[in-house]
Amino acid sequence: METDETPVRCDDDRAETCTVSVKGLTENWQKWSNDHCEYQKHNPFSNGKVIPPQIQRGQEGYGRPLEGSKTEQRGKDAHSHISREVTELCQVIQEIGESRDDGRPAVRFGTLFERYVTISDKLVGVLLRARKQGLVHFEGEMLWQGRDDEVLITLLQ
Repeated sequence: METDETPVRCDDDRAETCTVSVKGLTENWQKWSNDHCEYQKHNPFSNGKVIPPQIQRGQEGYGRPLEGSKTEQRGKDAHSHISREVTELCQVIQEIGESRDDGRPAVRFGTLFERYVTISDKLVGVLLRARKQGLVHFEGEMLWQGRDDEVLITLLQ
């Protein structure tokens, strides 16, 4: 029977022999167990009674995912994707728009919709994002196909 101090020999492709003690295995398991218990204290889906600390409005990190998390990475990827779509929309307006008196290209929503529908089905959302970023201007809160076909969309930058 092995004791805490008795090493166990095992075959390993990386080395000729490796030595593992029961005490070392026990310590590793205990460390993993402690780390997992601590993680579960902050997991909102666990049945533990410890409630994770909530960040209040106004505190640093409010409304943001944890740094280094998969959620943060997905957010960065989505932001990059939307930025590319906004840039592409501005290029389309530049190409098909007619220059106004101030030199800025402008296009009617109906014309832009007909051209852009082959590129993406999210024209109105991308237009709203571009307006929020100060890249385009148009009247109204929302644009609807058919009803707002004559609304002029002006490229600002």
